[in-house]
Amino acid sequence: MRRKSVYLACFVLHFLLIITVSCRETFWLLAKGLTIFPSSFNSCSEKAETVASAVLGQQLSSSNPIRQALATYLLIAGIETGYGYFAPNVPGSYKLVFELHYPDGHLEYELPRVSTAAVGLRVAGLLDKMGGPRYDPLRETLVKMLAYSVWQKHPAATTINAVFGTINLPTIAEFERGKKESYEFLYSYDFSRTKKETEPKNP
Repeated sequence: MRRKSVYLACFVLHFLLIITVSCRETFWLLAKGLTIFPSSFNSCSEKAETVASAVLGQQLSSSNPIRQALATYLLIAGIETGYGYFAPNVPGSYKLVFELHYPDGHLEYELPRVSTAAVGLRVAGLLDKMGGPRYDPLRETLVKMLAYSVWQKHPAATTINAVFGTINLPTIAEFERGKKESYEFLYSYDFSRTKKETEPKNP
């Protein structure tokens, strides 16, 4: 009987986390005005999204063991996968650019390269996860891994500056008036051959 109670408690906790993550994603979409609902829903949805994030421990410090335990379980269980209301999110227009510095002073720019269309979709989903207000040390680690793959192809580079941002696409009316997409800076990380640590720069 005790074992059944433990299983039931784990079952309830697991699906409570699923519901909370789904609600948080849905509230985020409503708060950003990305649905057909009127703008009057935005403020209430923003407050609800904050509550859902607090339940998931994302308002705690990054070193808090409760937040770390919840984040680990969400990732291992596959819950933290960008799902909202019954369907996966359409990935946002995020862009990651690597600025390579060489000893002679010249610069080169690289984008994450993919070999197939399937890998490209996975990278787009990864950038979408990195762009959300999630666990900052995890974002830094993911950027470092991508930067390392670029470094393998450019071993002569001494420093890599990884710039992460979002592409703001114009509306149909703005596009017809000739407006182009704009780039908004979000994060920057410096990686050096001689310095192991990174220095994140937030706007």
